[in-house]
Amino acid sequence: MTPLVVTEEQLRSAVRMDADALAVVEDAFTWLAQGKVTMPPVLHVDVEAGPGEVDIKTAYVDGLTSFAVKVASGFFGNAKLGLPTGSGMMIVLSAETGFCEAVLLDNGYLTDLRTALAGAVAAKHLAPDAVDAVGVIGAGVQARYQVEALQLVRDFNSVNVFARNRSQAEEYATDMRDRLEKPVVVSETPAALLAASQLVVTTTPAREPVLRSDWIHPGLHITAMGSDHPAKRELDPQILSSADVLVADRLSQSVRIGELRDADDSVTSRALELGEITSGAEPGRTDPEQVTVCDLTGLGVQDTAIATYALSRLEERR
Repeated sequence: MTPLVVTEEQLRSAVRMDADALAVVEDAFTWLAQGKVTMPPVLHVDVEAGPGEVDIKTAYVDGLTSFAVKVASGFFGNAKLGLPTGSGMMIVLSAETGFCEAVLLDNGYLTDLRTALAGAVAAKHLAPDAVDAVGVIGAGVQARYQVEALQLVRDFNSVNVFARNRSQAEEYATDMRDRLEKPVVVSETPAALLAASQLVVTTTPAREPVLRSDWIHPGLHITAMGSDHPAKRELDPQILSSADVLVADRLSQSVRIGELRDADDSVTSRALELGEITSGAEPGRTDPEQVTVCDLTGLGVQDTAIATYALSRLEERR
């Protein structure tokens, strides 16, 4: 059997950031909570020559006829070469025979999409109902995708952005004003951004916290999606211990490579997994004054979900 080879252009045409794709990613978290998923730890490779990193993620879901093995790379000198930082592909295997059914040459598009939609799922269940301003730390690809995805779950009026590189933040603001048709303001400091926002997303590869606990205010929701390696950290640990509702996409993975890796037992013991909330087993936000935090490290089940959805969309177009 000759595998189907799908280009990035074909995938972008078939799979969009919409309510259907959001439901697919939300289902992935629910499957995990229901015990339907076999998902090994992330395989991570540091490539000093790049410098860069490569992650391999996968998951088998009971009941699906196929599953994905995803290879994703981030090479941080690519900008100097005129190339995107991130790339990758997804290989779809038959769950019955193990043979390759398709190779999705998405160059990271499906990963970017499912990551942003995971942020929207977190906000759907954890952010306050009334969000006037969204704040985003970082000015890269995910900073754009995350905010666009939030439009699926919350009506907001403006965006605040902070990035260490002021010119990149200003470029982001100009770009996103056109995309969103909303005001996008560059914040002078992360503290000012938090003070002006009710929903904040951190999208950085930071090795030291970019948000401090003494900046937090009642009613705030934070989604941290940058930490996916033991050396990375975006949040002051005190933010985790003081949060009214603390959530991880996968607790064991967050403890290993995410924001919870240095948290003590009193913190991790009360943390929920996002799938417990999407499945209805646990509530999300229950009070507008609560401070809620969600750590997203990126799961193989999200890759299987978005890859199999992409193939179904392509099949519908034939």
